[in-house]
Amino acid sequence: MNNKPIVEVAIAILYRHGKFLLQLRDNIPGILYPGHWAFFGGHLEPGETPEAALKRELLEEIGYVPEVASLFDPYPDTYVFRHVFHAPLTVELNHLVLGEGWDMDLLTPEEIQRGERYSEKAGQVRPLGPPHQKILLDFMDKFPQLAA
Repeated sequence: MNNKPIVEVAIAILYRHGKFLLQLRDNIPGILYPGHWAFFGGHLEPGETPEAALKRELLEEIGYVPEVASLFDPYPDTYVFRHVFHAPLTVELNHLVLGEGWDMDLLTPEEIQRGERYSEKAGQVRPLGPPHQKILLDFMDKFPQLAA
């Protein structure tokens, strides 16, 4: 029997001009999905709401908080409960300050479907985290106009 508690995280699908902002996670052994493209966001602190956690994490990670973030869908699995929000990215990429991770970029729907993207900083093609790819594919199915 597994007594490990489920971790709650709040993550953001941020979109701009038919592309989606993702972070290339640090390539550090021991973290989930090292060296994979994933969403910005992170763990909820004790007593923190998912909305407050999302705002705090986005400010820490990219120096940006959307005016409004809407709840998309919850994505629970064995160890992580993901509160997934979505919002338009209303600033240019060069206005963001990467405070965590190896790289960040706007990925096209084709790259998301393929499950990989080249990173100039890494100098190589890096995979999307499997749950992140699934969430984005579900999102593009539900909101195809945002992936156009």
